[in-house]
Amino acid sequence: MTKNISRSVIIIGSGLGGLSTALRLSTQGYKVTILEKHSKPGGRLNQLKIDGFTFDVGPSFMSMSYELDELFNSVGIKTPVELEELDPLYQVYFEGKDRSYSIWKDLKKLEEEFKDLEPNLAAKVEKYLQRAGEFFHDTEDKVVKSNYNSLADYLFKLTRVPLKHLPYLFRKMWGEVEKNFESEEVRVIFSLVAFFLGSTPFETPAIYSLLNYTEMKHNGYWKVKGGMYRLVEEMMKILDEKGVEIVYNTEVVSVSNSNGKLNSLIDNHGKIWTADIFISNSDAASFRGQILGREKFSEKKLDKMEWTLAPFTMYIGVNGKIDKLMHHNYFLGSNFRGYADKIFTSSISPQKPYYYVNVLSKSVTECAPKGCENLFILCPVPDRRFKTNWDDKEELANNIIDDLSKRTGFDIKANTLVKEIYTPVDWEKMFNLYKGSGLGLAHGIMQVGAFRPKNKDEVFPNLYYVGASTTPGTGLPMVIISSKLVTQRIAEDYGTLS
Repeated sequence: MTKNISRSVIIIGSGLGGLSTALRLSTQGYKVTILEKHSKPGGRLNQLKIDGFTFDVGPSFMSMSYELDELFNSVGIKTPVELEELDPLYQVYFEGKDRSYSIWKDLKKLEEEFKDLEPNLAAKVEKYLQRAGEFFHDTEDKVVKSNYNSLADYLFKLTRVPLKHLPYLFRKMWGEVEKNFESEEVRVIFSLVAFFLGSTPFETPAIYSLLNYTEMKHNGYWKVKGGMYRLVEEMMKILDEKGVEIVYNTEVVSVSNSNGKLNSLIDNHGKIWTADIFISNSDAASFRGQILGREKFSEKKLDKMEWTLAPFTMYIGVNGKIDKLMHHNYFLGSNFRGYADKIFTSSISPQKPYYYVNVLSKSVTECAPKGCENLFILCPVPDRRFKTNWDDKEELANNIIDDLSKRTGFDIKANTLVKEIYTPVDWEKMFNLYKGSGLGLAHGIMQVGAFRPKNKDEVFPNLYYVGASTTPGTGLPMVIISSKLVTQRIAEDYGTLS
């Protein structure tokens, strides 16, 4: 391979995918510039500060932490952040039950937690996780961590996966948990991972039970000491040392091309940016439609695709400590199936919402004033294909706050010091998320692998994609893997420094 120290790369967006790719390519000798729409980096992995309170804007924990180590090890650097394992993973409150349930990785502790609901739970979980673990290890390298040159290439790689896993492709996650557990509560617990994918267990393929394996047996969940944004801050220090330039308040609005290659980008100020190679960390499907004007990704066709749920998020600083909350908490209703069936396509806000609460101040005391608590609340809601108007955001916010106050015995409204609400409209505007979909395209069988928007453009040979909406999929570890895959693509096309 030839050395390409003079080759220039422009990355559109500084989400985790963009930053990880910049780190890999700058280490290989490429001259990297990042164009960032906002005044600070991170994309959805960001931070919000209000009057002495600090909140994680998006992700609040991660799994498969070894992918983070792989990223830094690949460029000869020790992982610059300290990770702390969650134990228990989280706690769950069910409507109508006075107590919460702690979800432990230790199966004996977990069995004790649910002893009145599910006999012999440890043995059942062990059996369930063994099957999920076999699928994970049989597909991780062959499918998840692979680039595909064609649909035929993808299908060939699938043939290398043992046939015993074939039934997984034709079942839903709910059917899998229903087979293994008797109580509704335990079934719900083991299907919550579907919501991490921005979907429901009645829509999510059974193959994603592998996420139960990664959370409970393989690696667990990890938080970054000091808050998730520390990861972005540390990466920016390294990128600065490597000479990576990041240009803020700059949004790409159009492109120009010549001789079959992408020639330049035009930003919102009318400035033209040229480079040898371009990488989009924006949504891979909507970028092709909205910026490149591809017919295959027109609004009409994008609307017919399956998208993940949109986020409705609240950032609340309260005076006082809420003893019943841990770092991670789920609050669920009593009609799981009915709720899940309606949540995707409803045009009205849920009256009895299901939601997640992260309390960073339980782990990072400096993120809230003394004697105070900071709450990040996430409620999955329909994307803007179904609910376009969010003028009623205060109604949903009050429903959640009232419900949380009742279940924790703490009057949140009376003790609120700061409050910020982001609706799907805000998420779409802030991060160019298609119709406010929080995690981009969903992960049905026909939207993963070679069926997902590719990480190399179909028309321009010098345009690539990285992030949750391309290969292999959503979630922080998948995005890090995505940066490795796109870097491999570029190395094949342009070479690397030895």
